[in-house]
Amino acid sequence: MHILGSAADYVGVIVAPAADPDARPQTRRLTLSDLGLVLRKGWADLGAMRSDIMFVCLIYPVMGAALLGLAAQDDQAHLIFPALSGFALIGPVAALGLYEISRRREAGVPVTWLALFDVLYSPRFPRILMLSCFNGVIFIAWMLLANTIYDVTLGPEPPASLAALVRAVVSTPAGWALLGIGGAVGLVLAIAVLAVSVVSFPLLLDRDVSLPVAVTTSVKVARDNPVVIGAWGLIVALGLALGMLPMLVGLILVLPVLGHATWHLYRAAVV
Repeated sequence: MHILGSAADYVGVIVAPAADPDARPQTRRLTLSDLGLVLRKGWADLGAMRSDIMFVCLIYPVMGAALLGLAAQDDQAHLIFPALSGFALIGPVAALGLYEISRRREAGVPVTWLALFDVLYSPRFPRILMLSCFNGVIFIAWMLLANTIYDVTLGPEPPASLAALVRAVVSTPAGWALLGIGGAVGLVLAIAVLAVSVVSFPLLLDRDVSLPVAVTTSVKVARDNPVVIGAWGLIVALGLALGMLPMLVGLILVLPVLGHATWHLYRAAVV
């Protein structure tokens, strides 16, 4: 196995520098059938690296459990659902290593689970880090907004228990307002993150493009394929929801499939 040890090695193995980092790549029109294809390819990538990837991905339910533990302390039970649903906002960052594995497999480069960390050697890692900060800021904004929405609907007093919170949400006008307002705000943030991130992270891993080019290319793909990208967002949301059952353990399987499939969606969308 060739373990990359420098940015030069990283570029030399499978990355061809772009003639102009500010030149936006051409994009393709997508169809709903493409989503089935990329999911099958994502499953194939997981099958090829099954034990290594699933072992490493144990970190995701552990991180999720820690996040829930923090939210459940100090009468913050009303932030448990926002914390869980907000995982979709940081999912593109969490899947960076999975994109790298799919990239290497496609290029025919020997790969083990250590490739999950090779993104750190990319010469474009500072750009990837900046884009990751955007997702992180959106997640923090979502948590703050969710807390504010609770305060003006069911709050400001914290819920007596999680069970009491659920009863109030499903059986009171204030709880219905919480669901409606929170759902609308969360949807807007999710659409923004999906448009900005759907191909930008894989594109930065794959090619020597600037951060503005990566973002505008991603937005163009979303704008030109609203039905397909919307359906993809729904698949990701449903997949993550299922992966959180039981006790987040399903993320060990769901996240790798979605991560690998996202790489193949990028390859289908960008010439």
